[in-house]
Parts: sequence; C-alpha cells; structure tokens
Amino acid sequence: MGRMLRIGLTGGIGSGKSTAARLLGEAGFPVVDADQVARDIMDPGSPVLEKVAEAFGADLIDETGRLNRGDLARRAFATEAETEKLNAITHPAIRTEAERRLTELAEAGTRAAVYDMPLLFELGIDATMDLTVAVVADVDVRVRRLVEQRGLDEEDVRNRIARQVSDEVRRAKADVLLDNNGTLEDLRRQVNTVCEQINALS
Repeated sequence: MGRMLRIGLTGGIGSGKSTAARLLGEAGFPVVDADQVARDIMDPGSPVLEKVAEAFGADLIDETGRLNRGDLARRAFATEAETEKLNAITHPAIRTEAERRLTELAEAGTRAAVYDMPLLFELGIDATMDLTVAVVADVDVRVRRLVEQRGLDEEDVRNRIARQVSDEVRRAKADVLLDNNGTLEDLRRQVNTVCEQINALS
C-alpha cells in the first residue's frame, strides 16, 4: 500500500472553500476540517479550553462547561496582541489534532485525504502537503456572497478579508487554483479536474 496523499485546501472568507471541500468529500476524499477541529478541541473539560479560560477569563465558560464563543471572539480579537495570545494556545493544539486525524486516515488505508485549512500558507502547513489547492474569487464577489447569504455587514466583511492573506499570495503559492467567480457548476468542473489529478498521483 502506498503512502496517503495529503491535499491542502485553502481560501479566504467567502471564497467558496467550504463548497469545494464538500465537493471533494462527495468525490470520495475524506476531509479533515481545521475549523471543526478548532471547535472540537474546545469541548467542555478539554485542556485547551482550560488554558483559554486562564488567559481570557473563567467567565467565558458557562455552567455546563461550554465556551461562550462570541465573548471569546470579542476579547481575543480586540487587539493584535490578544489575537496572538489566543493563536499561541489554539494553533499548536489544532495542528496536533489534525495530524492525529490524518494519520488515522492513512493507517486505515485511505489513498488521499483533504486538509481544509484557512491558514495553510500563513502557518507554513503547505510544506507538509503533497498538493495545495486554493479557492480564489474577486473581493467584491466574496463580499456580495457573505452579505447576501450570511447576512454579514459589508464593512465587517471587508475588514476580515483585509486581515487575511491576499489571494495574490495564494495564487503564487498554490499548486492548483480553483477560480470561484462563476457558478457552482463551474466550480464543480474544476474540482473534478483536481480529483483526476489526485487520482493520477495516488
């Protein structure tokens, strides 16, 4: 049995990365979702949650032991320094747990798996992947999607996009680009091509 191929998937907010991940999953490639891992490591009683409560206030944990994510976000994203403090706690834990899940898939004989990670390039995780795929879309298209589909505030969306790594960086670093300025069918066609590439490699 050959080694499992690791496919790193990334894209900015509103790019359609989650849709691409879903399509890859439907094509038979298991997806390890970094955002889901980030939620799971904050389960009641977890060591990560305890560290977060220590750093940002025990009142973030309700009587059932759950984290109030909204309050944490307000505190952690108030300043750059606070954001750094949260990242220093969560990023290594996310990385460890994602690695455990990918290893588990490899041991189960999976040929190729997708790691859906927004900060793939920022954290240098692309170096551990066999193929990197970035979903890109024009800023205005992304803003429109988030305002219309998720009811977010336009100014807030533009600020969030500005804080993320630019699509120029993603274009320069990714092995494969999925241009998601068009329809779902356009994206599906491109994902199918990626699936063919993965199958050829694995």
